[in-house]
Amino acid sequence: MCQECGCSQKGPYKIDGQSVGEVVLTPVAAGASSAVAHAHAHGAGHTHSHTHAHGHDHSHVHLDVNLSVLAQNDRFAERNRGAFQALGLSVLNMVSSPGAGKTLLLQRTLEALEGKLRAAVIVGDLATENDAERLRTTTAPVIQITTGTLCHLEAEMISTAVAKLDLRNLDLLIIENVGNLVCPASFDLGESTRVALLSTTEGEDKPLKYPPIFQNADAVVLTKTDLAKAVEFNRETALVNLHRASPKARLFETSAKTGAGMSEWCDYLVRLRAG
Repeated sequence: MCQECGCSQKGPYKIDGQSVGEVVLTPVAAGASSAVAHAHAHGAGHTHSHTHAHGHDHSHVHLDVNLSVLAQNDRFAERNRGAFQALGLSVLNMVSSPGAGKTLLLQRTLEALEGKLRAAVIVGDLATENDAERLRTTTAPVIQITTGTLCHLEAEMISTAVAKLDLRNLDLLIIENVGNLVCPASFDLGESTRVALLSTTEGEDKPLKYPPIFQNADAVVLTKTDLAKAVEFNRETALVNLHRASPKARLFETSAKTGAGMSEWCDYLVRLRAG
């Protein structure tokens, strides 16, 4: 999980440029493992540091922390889900690698849904509000979360961000997660539908190399189909791999640039709202 990918050092995050503090972790239960590092002085000129595990396996510490993080996130996710369901709100969590085309797909989606669904977007990035600014060219409300150090969004962040939206006047909330094919797979945000994107420029084997992100998807959107020939994308191989990784997911083949496949994708979102 995030212990391995380097984002375990949690710091403050921002919503629309305003700092809202840190994601606070629930401490590991009493009696759980801990490791302590401290310095010893062994007389003049002989000072050095030791790390003492005090009889505990350090890998077990990582496991405890990971479980604590996910348990706290799941509690916030269930609260989010309950609130969304009570309002009859359809909520999408869109996950992909960086550069897969989420933002352009969302921009064209919001434009196509105008007058059909009342939609809003929460955008997640480590830094900058570039994606939010692009989406603010539409009529949809857009909230930007900059995570600082985290390579994924967490349910508590979503809970804080939605306070800035009038959820009662929305039909659809789309969460554009941080571009990453690993950690977002582990973090439930309280969504009703998880959508994974795969672009033709990434190659055909991504679903096999990063299976969890696709296994958990309710829908998969193949993007940038207009570039398939230029990058020698093998559609048949990609579809076989997607079916192996995500056999139950709905598949949409799209080009946000040309508009190909966009009507089918938008019709799907309308049907989701209708139940």
